[in-house]
Amino acid sequence: MATSDAQGQNMALELQDGYVCFGQSFGADKSIAGELVFQTGMVGYPESITDPSYRGQILVVTFPLVGNYGVPSRDEMDVLLKDLPAYFEAKEIHIAGLVVATYAGEQFSHHLATSSLGTWLKEQGVPAITGVDTRALTKRIREEGSMLGRLLMRSIPASISTVLTNGAVNTQTLTDGHIEEDWTTEFEKLEWVNPNAKNLVAEVSIKEPKIYSPDPSTALKHPSGRPVRVVCVDVGLKYNQLRCLVKRGVEVQVVPWDYDFPKLAGKEYDGLFISNGPGDPAVMEPTVRHIKAAMDEARTPIFGICLGHQLLARAAGADTLKMKFGNRGHNIPCTNLISGRCHITSQNHGYAVDSKTLPQGWEELFVNANDRSNEGIRHIGRPYFSVQFHPEHAPGPRDTEYLFDVFISTIMETIESSDRLSKPVEFPGGTLEENQKLTPRVHVKKVLVLGSGGLSIGQAGEFDYSGSQAIKALKEEGIYTILINPNIATIQTSKGLADKVYFLPVTADFVRKVMIKEQPDGIYCTFGGQTALQVGIQLKDEFEGLGVKVLGTPIDTIITTEDRELFARSMESIGEKCAKSASANNVEEAMRVVKDIGFPVIVRAAYALGGLGSGFAEDETQLLNLCKKSFAASPQVLIERSMKGWKEIEYEVVRDCRNNCITVCNMENFDPLGIHTGDSIVVAPSQTLSDEDYNMLRTTAVNVIRHLGVVGECNIQYALNPVSREYCIIEVNARLSRSSALASKATGYPLAFVAAKLGLNVPLNEITNSVTRSTCACFEPSLDYVVVKIPRWDLKKFNRVSTELGSSMKSVGEVMSIGRTFEEAIQKAIRSIDPGNLGFNETAALMKIEHELQTPSDQRLFAIANAMRAGYTVERIWDLTQIDKWFLSRLKGLSNFEQIMSTYTTASITKPLIQQAKQLGYADRQLAKFWGTNEVAVRRTRLDAGITPVVKVVDTVGGEFPSVTNYLYLTYNGTEHDIDFNDRGVMVLGSGVYRIGSSVEFDWCSVRAIRTLREQNFKTVMVNYNPETVSTDYDEADRLYFENISLETVLDIYGLENASGVIISMGGQTPNNIALPLHRMNVKILGTSPEMIDTAENRYKFSRMLDRIAVDQPAWKELTSLEEATEFCEKVTYPVLVRPSYVLSGAAMNTVYTSGDLENYLKQAVDVSKDHPVVITKYIENAKEIEMDAVAKDGTMIGHFISEHVENAGVHSGDATLILPPQDLDPETVRRIEDATRKIGNALNVTGPFNIQFIAKDNEIKVIECNVRASRSFPFVSKTMGVDLIEMATKAMARLDVKEYPAVNIPSDYVGVKVPQFSFSRLTGADPVLGVEMASTGEVACFGRTHHEAYLKGLLATGFRLPKKNILLSIGSYKEKQEMLPSMIRLHKMGYILFATAGTADFLEHHNIPVKFVEVLSSGGPEEQKQDYSLSHHLSNNLIDLYINLPSTNRFRRPANYISRGYQTRRMAVDYQTPLVTNVKNAKLLIEALARGYDLEISKNDSQDFMPAPGHDDHQNEQSRLNNSVSLKQLLSNSPFKRKHIVSVNQFTRADLHLLFTIAQEMRLGAQREGCLDTLKGKLLCTFFCEPSTRTSASFDAAMKRLGGETVVVNETASSMQKGETVADSIRTLGCYADAIVFRHPAEESIDIATKFSDVPVINAGNGSREHPTQALLDIFTIREELGTVNGLTITFVGDLKYGRTVHSLCELLKHYDVFIQLVSPESLSMPEGVLEPLRSRGQLSEVSHKLTTDIIAKSDVLYCTRVQKERFANLAHYEQVKDAFVIDNRVMKNAKTNMVVMHPLPRNNEIHAEVDFDPRAAYIRQMKYGLYTRMALLALVMAS
Repeated sequence: MATSDAQGQNMALELQDGYVCFGQSFGADKSIAGELVFQTGMVGYPESITDPSYRGQILVVTFPLVGNYGVPSRDEMDVLLKDLPAYFEAKEIHIAGLVVATYAGEQFSHHLATSSLGTWLKEQGVPAITGVDTRALTKRIREEGSMLGRLLMRSIPASISTVLTNGAVNTQTLTDGHIEEDWTTEFEKLEWVNPNAKNLVAEVSIKEPKIYSPDPSTALKHPSGRPVRVVCVDVGLKYNQLRCLVKRGVEVQVVPWDYDFPKLAGKEYDGLFISNGPGDPAVMEPTVRHIKAAMDEARTPIFGICLGHQLLARAAGADTLKMKFGNRGHNIPCTNLISGRCHITSQNHGYAVDSKTLPQGWEELFVNANDRSNEGIRHIGRPYFSVQFHPEHAPGPRDTEYLFDVFISTIMETIESSDRLSKPVEFPGGTLEENQKLTPRVHVKKVLVLGSGGLSIGQAGEFDYSGSQAIKALKEEGIYTILINPNIATIQTSKGLADKVYFLPVTADFVRKVMIKEQPDGIYCTFGGQTALQVGIQLKDEFEGLGVKVLGTPIDTIITTEDRELFARSMESIGEKCAKSASANNVEEAMRVVKDIGFPVIVRAAYALGGLGSGFAEDETQLLNLCKKSFAASPQVLIERSMKGWKEIEYEVVRDCRNNCITVCNMENFDPLGIHTGDSIVVAPSQTLSDEDYNMLRTTAVNVIRHLGVVGECNIQYALNPVSREYCIIEVNARLSRSSALASKATGYPLAFVAAKLGLNVPLNEITNSVTRSTCACFEPSLDYVVVKIPRWDLKKFNRVSTELGSSMKSVGEVMSIGRTFEEAIQKAIRSIDPGNLGFNETAALMKIEHELQTPSDQRLFAIANAMRAGYTVERIWDLTQIDKWFLSRLKGLSNFEQIMSTYTTASITKPLIQQAKQLGYADRQLAKFWGTNEVAVRRTRLDAGITPVVKVVDTVGGEFPSVTNYLYLTYNGTEHDIDFNDRGVMVLGSGVYRIGSSVEFDWCSVRAIRTLREQNFKTVMVNYNPETVSTDYDEADRLYFENISLETVLDIYGLENASGVIISMGGQTPNNIALPLHRMNVKILGTSPEMIDTAENRYKFSRMLDRIAVDQPAWKELTSLEEATEFCEKVTYPVLVRPSYVLSGAAMNTVYTSGDLENYLKQAVDVSKDHPVVITKYIENAKEIEMDAVAKDGTMIGHFISEHVENAGVHSGDATLILPPQDLDPETVRRIEDATRKIGNALNVTGPFNIQFIAKDNEIKVIECNVRASRSFPFVSKTMGVDLIEMATKAMARLDVKEYPAVNIPSDYVGVKVPQFSFSRLTGADPVLGVEMASTGEVACFGRTHHEAYLKGLLATGFRLPKKNILLSIGSYKEKQEMLPSMIRLHKMGYILFATAGTADFLEHHNIPVKFVEVLSSGGPEEQKQDYSLSHHLSNNLIDLYINLPSTNRFRRPANYISRGYQTRRMAVDYQTPLVTNVKNAKLLIEALARGYDLEISKNDSQDFMPAPGHDDHQNEQSRLNNSVSLKQLLSNSPFKRKHIVSVNQFTRADLHLLFTIAQEMRLGAQREGCLDTLKGKLLCTFFCEPSTRTSASFDAAMKRLGGETVVVNETASSMQKGETVADSIRTLGCYADAIVFRHPAEESIDIATKFSDVPVINAGNGSREHPTQALLDIFTIREELGTVNGLTITFVGDLKYGRTVHSLCELLKHYDVFIQLVSPESLSMPEGVLEPLRSRGQLSEVSHKLTTDIIAKSDVLYCTRVQKERFANLAHYEQVKDAFVIDNRVMKNAKTNMVVMHPLPRNNEIHAEVDFDPRAAYIRQMKYGLYTRMALLALVMAS
């Protein structure tokens, strides 16, 4: 890892243009000079550095895995070439020096490695430097061309200089030249060397001719009996060229570069081969002469490679030229001009043939598809040809190795017939004309795209992204697109993409109906996941008859890849191996075939997504259980050999109709095989594969995809044995997959966009790379960074779910991060998963390390961190996990670094160590934990040290070509930005990772906000880290930062971009969580003020606000003991909802029905105490829940929609079925809801979106919660009603004109129903019941003439099957049996056969409804039951079409180990794929809908047509009205302080305080909205201060002016008191001029005199050490605003408690609250007895101490510090003794609660260290602002008319 330690920077890289950068040497300790070139390959450093073509060059390698797989043995010889090394391209390293960004060190990992790269470089005397910004070097060479460079060793130890610590310095820009002198004096001196001026070939060529013979079994013979011989002219021969010739059976005679072969080689050779090599071909006259002689003789075919190609061209009479920077990489596309095919080639050259100078008789054979330079030539009348690229690869792709076959077959033909010598070389692949005829462009006008439906585990947001990309591609081609997708929450189903959207189930029936209606001429089945594939397979034989062409991959190919057995046979036919396997169609067959395969095995269901119905079996019992479940999901299972512990590798492969093939991204799973790839941590590019491994698998991928005939994109997964090259193919997904979305985001290559074009038969090399817009799409991206994907699980949301990870996917989302090193990327990714994660460090997790490592769960990564901290070695962890040691060694490095960091503080840490920490991916918050400080302090330290991230572009080409897109990431492993910052765009924070409760709907909101801003010509910046989303598509925003949404990152980007504002209300809760911290760091938040967001999110503040505006809410209370809880529950009556702040196990919220249950629950599940309170809320049974989505501007509502829930309150709103427009709401209820929403919007001064959930019962409405941001239901209501609320909200926030209440044009018979999508089948063991915790993973919505019709379609869209015959009923409570009775009678009348469990069967028989009884589960288990009565028999044999199971109300969750029968049967229904309904309202709605007998035909309601519609008149805007809530004027009119003196806090009752603070809130709102109010217009205040004051005097002055009044300021120095005037006279005088006086005086009795003689109100601003009432008032207001409430808090006073008048007043005021007080002071400054006694008598005093202990700090909610006041001391010595008795600094704060506050009335001396100012808990600066509002309120109460 690169450190910026000046001592560690012991090498400089200097360029001839004056640029210099510094790093660490890891090769030979010496200086060298040469030509600097870069190579953008992806793998293969041992091959590259031994390539003779690099002779004399300093090689910059950009890929991020140098050294990872070590270096193989130098002594092992090639099996074929005998005395040549097996693994290298030469016997020595040929490069002059090596430059890399990051180097793996000694922790390499590969079964062939025998040493590190550094060791080998040292052996060979080759210097190398790491820690360099290779992207900056690449760009420099790209712009200026190849240039000379030198690597210089440090000659004298470093003086710590800024030059080195700051990385790269361009000395040209330094006018005084000091830096140049500075750094050069410390490094060795060396002359520049231009290797191209030398004959490099002479240095590398063989010295004597030598013969290499083939294996006798493959040797080709000449008719004369001698071997067929090729003369190879070695001008810098790579050994793999030799291997490619010899393994094809020819004998090769290698001759030196200047060998006169026409004369000396005789006539005994049959072909001439000219190798690659270094340098300028112009200096090689002898070789050119000899080649010309051979051409003139025309006796043999000739083949040249690279330098050989240039020499052949020169021999023919053409010229060569030096390229600007050459082509060096493994991803360079070359088009064959004969066939039109485009090949991916490996290249390494700086010179090219000038094709314009080719003489007659020669033609171009290949051209570079990017820069159009010549890549090959051939003679049109002779068998001579040559290529510029390296068909022998090593390193690089093997796609053109066939040219050796062409060469050798040409030789054999010329041996057979000399006539062949007068014909050109022929190539396979046909001609361009033939190929164009075979695969003409597909001309379609109307295309149907199938979406994937609701998000579920295994099929989530990636299909929103890929489908959206496909539609963009089709629009670019001018094709009319129709989309079928019921997922209302996605961008895909929005205006601006498809021309028409059908919100219908993606099933064969509905797709057929749409095709008949719309008559499209093409269909795509590969962009909608498994759902769309299944439909394609089902309708395979109908497409042709309907005139619909399947675009992209043929359906037969899909069937082959989906049917496990067909796939295995297909692979066998081309000699590729799958795991040993067999398929079975029933359980008996499965038990039979396993005998041949042997345990352990993996069982998979065919045609299943994300491994559904699959698992591992170690023995026959496990196999039997698995097979039963799998056969429920699928008609066939595949049983295959398990290769647990092998590496899992994936490639994304693209193929076009012309057989051009590329692999876009290869990925390595961090976890070994055995965990589903969707649940694995994935790293790209692969980190531990050698070139041989990488290209072996790449070649296989290309062969497989060509064989299968995929057109478009697919994914191939391998298992690779880590100790050999053995591999087998796991599966091919012949469609866009989750990995495709990841690969697209990881590389910047738009896979889905390209795949859609390929489906139209557009060849790859005719599609432009949309990132560079100058190169073609037929290329393989170069990555000079590392990408890490980590899944997000939400298993704690479910009861009884198994957390073990296996072959069936469980994650609900994933994050991706980008860094220049693996460490940087994985730490970012860990933080992205959950805001609570700091990175890779020890975590307090409930786990047994060994068990966790052996049986992986969602906690695995943290278990590794804990194991490392506990002293486990890499070897031991590898033993337990089989995770590659390379990954483990990186993590061990982090673990070790964490221990070093923990020994530092912000004071002792050094700049190089901060730099190193940031380069290793540590966040400021993580470092704060190590250093015992806070995030803002670390940030300050870091910025002071000048350590900031740089911005790099993801450009698909490793910096080789300029990029036009701005797809960006931040890194500390770099020295310069790739972009400049002059957009000043608006930042929109995305939603982060998809998880339960925050999913694709928030991505829709983010994208709609971005699009609205761009339409209005705003520049935009998107920040998000989710690879599955449309928002992270590089063409959605002007700039995309693929970064964490954390305080640190957002501040960094905001500062770099100099953004004009930030929108946080679109991304759900993730951005909302950092709203207040951002606001406090002076970030401009657009829309509602973060302080108001906090008011809505803090339950105390929100509750008070609702009371004040007269809006009702359910009764609630925060309680700290069982007694209090029981008392509250008795008062409000059961049931109640209990929400603990600290959970021991299980779900976080619960409904409790009796006091016994409450006691059980509070004792078992949570730990109730003062530190861990519970919030109990009255639970209103049988109430309706109603959702309100609204938009406001400056507190005034400008648009809203109300939707109703089908389920009663108590089901989480995210799991509820929503109906819009509402069908069952009383108009009075609607009116009340609208009224309450208006009041709330006004009170919070909302600008932008907000959402409120209400419950209604008998027209009484109550607010459950209010989210001041976009909510989950915004896309549903916006699309259903045709009014985009997000567009309105964005315009309001951006201060643009926005039309209030635009017209809603929906037909009268039109209803939308949103139905939740669950994924219980994925979550082994989870109980599929709905409750207060959300469980759904997605949603769909359909439309109908009635809500019944829409609901049926919606259910079908979630994969629900409607019942045909048998329905099973099991209903818990009698009440619900009664409620269901009419519905059950209906089912009977409709002809369904009813089955029921005992209680329900009795009830039905009692009501004369025929029913068959089934027994739930007997105690002896299923075996003992008679089949006719066995419920498990009916479920497992799919005899039940629908199971309605309504559990009796959950009378407190039983202990986790108790398994009820109801739970077992529900779980069985899920496992056997039986449709299940567990909610009474859903059951009634479903039965009612079935009874109505809808035909489910397509109607006008099902689609939204986005063709322009004619305009309509708008409805008149609604009048906004506020009633019931009290206005400011009314509040002031009842003032108890009107024209009263304010002398002491004793004047205030609790009600007075409540009134004062309510008005203070109003003042804050008014000041924020209007700046100044006119409450005290025309009034005058006099401030009279006889003691120094900054805050109190200025805040009263400001308060008066903000209220519209005027002030007169008088201070002691300017008053007549200087002349001896009394207080009484001064006050009388001022009373003549002013309406009120604010007065401060050092004498305690002064205020009494003032009030006695004043005719106008006097406000006490401090009378000596006695009182300071207004400070105490503002202190209480501060506590209330910061912590929500004052009650229940522990308040600690520290410092001078004797003279601290603020403390005295505050202690008196606290009598109104239930608080605990701790007093800490020097003994001589203790609290006066007069203040102590009342505290004692009230029972508030909990501790008095003269020491500030950690225990006192840990208990404190408020730490109130006071200054030791020098002016109060008669004895200065005494003052000096006590002045710094207590100092609050980061060390003290380390022990404090995370949500406490530090307060101080100010001014301060040393009692609070300046470092604490940056702690978010430091409230004393904010305290002053609260003071302004409190004093405004007080003045208004005293002075208002």
